[in-house]
Amino acid sequence: MKKTDDSLATLKNKQILKAALTVFSTYGLQGANLEKIAETANVSKSNLFYYFESKEELYVAVLSSVLEEWLSPLDCFTENSEPKEVLTQYIEMKYEISKRNPQASRLYALEMIQGAPYLTHILKKHLKPRVRKKVKIIYTWIEQGKIKDISPLHLILHIWAVTQHYADFETQIHLISGHSLKNKNFKATALETTKMLLIDNLIKP
Repeated sequence: MKKTDDSLATLKNKQILKAALTVFSTYGLQGANLEKIAETANVSKSNLFYYFESKEELYVAVLSSVLEEWLSPLDCFTENSEPKEVLTQYIEMKYEISKRNPQASRLYALEMIQGAPYLTHILKKHLKPRVRKKVKIIYTWIEQGKIKDISPLHLILHIWAVTQHYADFETQIHLISGHSLKNKNFKATALETTKMLLIDNLIKP
């Protein structure tokens, strides 16, 4: 019975986070209200308070879930990995996330532009050490002669910049090209361009 209860609680939590993302992305933190989030999630306001004590706590939970989704693909990086294989996989996953959930990327970008007032402690506790570990792995690849001598940190930042740009500036890209990542051919061309620039020129023959 407890497993069933836990599963229902997890499902309800995800339902609320999804609704909150939609509302925060539309109205921002200040313009959003818990009544609208509860309505969008199809739960009562009292039920929402069972999971989150305040609008700010819910906002942080939404951003934290977005951050975790972006960081989880980094877990494929190991010292024994083949760089071309895992970098390709990572870039493909990042593009897919940008295509599937651009509003999450834009909400996160807005928090960063404002100086990360609600997320600074999470970035320091979770993002920074995780990235440092992957930087060390990329240095190992360089020492092993698998890839050219490059700044591992800037390689990661370049991948973020390119892949998340297609979500954060989706409107601009659509105005220029008439397409977004939702267009299969457009996404494929963007992906191949990134692979050519950031992987093909990096891997040693």
